[in-house]
Order: sequence, then structure tokens, then C-alpha cells
Amino acid sequence: MKIAFIGTHGVGKTTLCYELAAALKRGGVHVDIVKEVARLSPLPINRKTSLEAQTWIFMTQIAEEIRSASQHDVVVCDRSVLDNYAYMLFAFGRQRSIESFMYHWMKTYDLLFKVPVSGEVSADGVRDTDDFFIRSIDQLVDSLLEERKIAHERLRPEERATWIDRVKEVVLAHPKGQLPLLSEPR
Repeated sequence: MKIAFIGTHGVGKTTLCYELAAALKRGGVHVDIVKEVARLSPLPINRKTSLEAQTWIFMTQIAEEIRSASQHDVVVCDRSVLDNYAYMLFAFGRQRSIESFMYHWMKTYDLLFKVPVSGEVSADGVRDTDDFFIRSIDQLVDSLLEERKIAHERLRPEERATWIDRVKEVVLAHPKGQLPLLSEPR
């Protein structure tokens, strides 16, 4: 099973990844997290990025997902190729061949959780805190999801305190989510 938390940066995707992975592990599930690969980029990111940097991020995301899925029952991704592509689209416009592959790869995710902007982004020394940039990426992610009617669970900003409960509920309801997990810790 492959699950991805998607959306712009600084909205809480990483926290949700770790909370879900911890719940899965408590249930005895062999789980791994594919961390946000942009942080590993040897090239500039954010608004100072290059097409080469965005391509590296996109391809590394896929490689990490393949590596993780080969060794674990459940893979929890801190992003998907769709949101990686949104950054590329923002900076360089449509890249048709990459976009086509991105939509093809989106079929490999069992569940997507769209994490909304629900407050100000804190400076972490890596990600851009410019509100226009953050909201532009968020809108591009929404547009890309809508273009192909990609199924996803949309978390609500006003329910931030219960996001992880909603995520667990959706995972358990999924046909591949019928694992001995997410109930009471053992």
C-alpha cells in the first residue's frame, strides 16, 4: 500500500507522515516513510530553482518510492510526484513529457491526502516562506488534481487537530488498509 500526503510546503505533511507511520508500526505493520526529497537536492530549490533541479527532485521521488516499496508493506510518502511537478510547473510552465509520466505514476498511489494551507509557514532554513509562492503551489496542486479527477481525501483546515484521526479512518476503510493497525496500541 502506498499513501501520499500532498500539498504545498509547510502545511503539516511531514507531521502527518510520522504520526501515521507510528500508528502503523504500533499495529505491527512493516512501514517506511519516503521523506521529502527536495531537502536532499544538490541544486537550488524554491524560487531559485532550475529545470535540472526540479527534474532531479521528480526522478528521485520516484526512485525512493520504488526502493521503499520493494522492502516494506506500506509506504508513506511526504509528497507525491504531482506536487513535485507543481513546483516545476510554477517555475517553468508545462513540461508535457514529464506531465504525462506524472499522471501515469499517480496511478501507483493507493491513497492521497491533500493537506491544505491552514496558517503561516514557519521558517525552517530550507523552504520559502513567501505567501504568494506557497499559495500558488497549493492552487497548482488543486488544479492538477482536478484536471484528471484524481481521487483524493481533502483534509479541512478547520479540522487540523483531528487530521490524523481522519487519515486513520480513511486508511482503515481502504481495501488494502484492512491491516491490524490504527486501533489501540498493543
